[in-house]
Amino acid sequence: MSVSLLLAVGVLFAAGTVLLLERTLTRVLLGVMLLGNGANLLVLAAARPGAPPIVGVAEPAEMTDPLPQAMILTAIVITLGMTAFLLALAYRSWLLTGHDEVQDDAEDRRVRELAERDEGSDAEDLDADVVEAPR
Repeated sequence: MSVSLLLAVGVLFAAGTVLLLERTLTRVLLGVMLLGNGANLLVLAAARPGAPPIVGVAEPAEMTDPLPQAMILTAIVITLGMTAFLLALAYRSWLLTGHDEVQDDAEDRRVRELAERDEGSDAEDLDADVVEAPR
């Protein structure tokens, strides 16, 4: 594998991961597309080069393995399905709310507040135990 190909895979994975962590569905959609393309490029780079796998054209030892190509085609179809689903989700969100930003869930917010409150009370109990310990 060439270094430039590995660098391109790394950039696609990094940019896709950063976009997936954003709060808007449009950026999540772009992140999924970049991750899918990065995975396809990685599988393509891992396959060894050779003649096309068509019987009778080349010797079997000179042919490339068709499995990575089949895996890439499957990954393209899966990425296309996820892209279509996220695009429909973003479009529906845009129609209903006028934006495609994912809001915090009220239940998640309540659980986070309870967890923070519990952590604060545990920290105070631990501090009191340390102060009361005999020397």
